[in-house]
Amino acid sequence: MTAHEPSLSDRFNRMAARLTEALGSITALVLSVVVVLVWAVTGPIFNFSDTWQLVINTATTVVTFWMVFVIQNSANRDAKAVQLKLDEIIRATQGARNEMITLERAPEAVVARTAEELAAVAERAAAGETDEASIDPSQAPDRRAIRRPGTEAPPAPPDQRGTSSEA
Repeated sequence: MTAHEPSLSDRFNRMAARLTEALGSITALVLSVVVVLVWAVTGPIFNFSDTWQLVINTATTVVTFWMVFVIQNSANRDAKAVQLKLDEIIRATQGARNEMITLERAPEAVVARTAEELAAVAERAAAGETDEASIDPSQAPDRRAIRRPGTEAPPAPPDQRGTSSEA
């Protein structure tokens, strides 16, 4: 394989993206309805035989089986791309909590606690309570994360911003 030739994985990813887009279209839906209608109309021709039923059952099972992998591949890639974009925004935003970057790998209790904190922030904002800190200072794992709405975030220490090899 040459340096410019895409890997098998890259080719599969491209094919999966194209298939997901094509098979998620109105054209694909209409085509599937036409196929089922043609199959149904041919029922009397084949005396509604077991073979006639087996054709549609086998075809739909095989297509469904393959599409599970194609759609999952596309969904995984899309979710990963969105996650990386969000991670970059967190990393580049002064005052953001960098520990949010790895939240998807945190224990469930940490994820639940973070969700509760952010829900409380949203509730306070909806109630117009703009004087209060974004999160409870005693619960903040990183003091940079505490800021009052409308105020500038404190500068991040140099060893925790952008130059890290983690992220």
